[in-house]
Amino acid sequence: MDAHKQLRIGLFGFGVVGEGLYRILQQTPSLRATIKKVCIKHPGKKRNAPEDLFTTDKFELLNDPDINVIVEVINETEPAFDIVTTALRNGKDVVSASKKMLAEHLPQLLELQKETGLSILYEAAACASIPVIRNLEEYYDNDLLHSMRAIVNGSTNFILTKMFEEKLDFKQSLLMAQQLGFAESDPSLDVEGVDAVNKWTLLLAHAYGIISDPKNIVYNGIQHIQAGDATVASEKHYEIKLVAQAKKLLNGKVAAFVLPQFVKPDDHLSFVKNEYNGVVIESGFADKQFFYGKGAGSFPTASAVLSDLSALRYQYRYEYKKLYHHAPLELTDDFYIKIYVSFDDWSYIPKEKFEWIEEWHAESDRKYLIGVISFKELQNSNWWRENKTSLILTPEPIIEDVEIRKLKKKSLELAGIT
Repeated sequence: MDAHKQLRIGLFGFGVVGEGLYRILQQTPSLRATIKKVCIKHPGKKRNAPEDLFTTDKFELLNDPDINVIVEVINETEPAFDIVTTALRNGKDVVSASKKMLAEHLPQLLELQKETGLSILYEAAACASIPVIRNLEEYYDNDLLHSMRAIVNGSTNFILTKMFEEKLDFKQSLLMAQQLGFAESDPSLDVEGVDAVNKWTLLLAHAYGIISDPKNIVYNGIQHIQAGDATVASEKHYEIKLVAQAKKLLNGKVAAFVLPQFVKPDDHLSFVKNEYNGVVIESGFADKQFFYGKGAGSFPTASAVLSDLSALRYQYRYEYKKLYHHAPLELTDDFYIKIYVSFDDWSYIPKEKFEWIEEWHAESDRKYLIGVISFKELQNSNWWRENKTSLILTPEPIIEDVEIRKLKKKSLELAGIT
């Protein structure tokens, strides 16, 4: 596809993002991209576009030889996968925003891209308006990429911001997020961390060449965080954020997870409020770089789709350099983490699984402790997700094996145990 070629688009979905793209394309004639047909599910709905633009027959788009790009912005995973794979096999490039579909089917999609030589771009699927995928593809060598930490879900960040700044409880904050359109009527994918881990799966592929099923990444959301946790955080001069993170360890493997975390006031992520997203990338020579922008909404998400469409004019494809041109890195669970855990009853907490416990507060109804535990224990158990237990990482949670002995000795000395 040369730089001057007209893009003729078949669009699936005319919700918040689809309509946003339609409006943006009307305002950017220089792109020379037009939507030829839009496939929708419910034909009776009133829409702000000419009626003859719409169809309920997907094959009107997928089998039209005049359409050379399929843009897919629907919410259902399996139909989206079917649309994308059919489009590629029919010789059409694809732009998608369906993070769940992409994360769950990435190996098949990689194979299909190899087979067809076509492109599937999905900048809009992670962090909406922030061009993080393209940056990871083009600018960071995985040998030099030390770590990546991010707030990738605007709904949970909005809820946590309200809990801290307006002292609302979780339910009130969630209701406000729903009223403003930042959270779905069924918010479970957001608040339980599923949306964040799907996005993180995609970013790990571009950062480190790691192709993982989202189910293999340890994650949790903010559903059990209580007002008392926010109070403890404030006393310690922290905030709580849902943070996706990955770090290359001394053994050359990568620790990666998505969990709530205490964040210090000087952390870049503490500046990320409400529905915004932020990504901090640390590399060998560039030190820390901070990307910040809106992580949801009609125009921010559609702007990322527009950027992908623009790139297709220049035959742009993701090269997956870290996967195909380097030795891809592997995930590991061979490290320790320092965690805060709050709970109602000591009997729910396997104290014997901790390497050591630095603080414990048992006098109030809601009890808590801060201690160090092996990551394997979290990977292989569920006690920390059950019985309203709240687990939050400390600000620098990862402790490698070489550090553990020194810290254990020091901790026992401080506790007066020799």
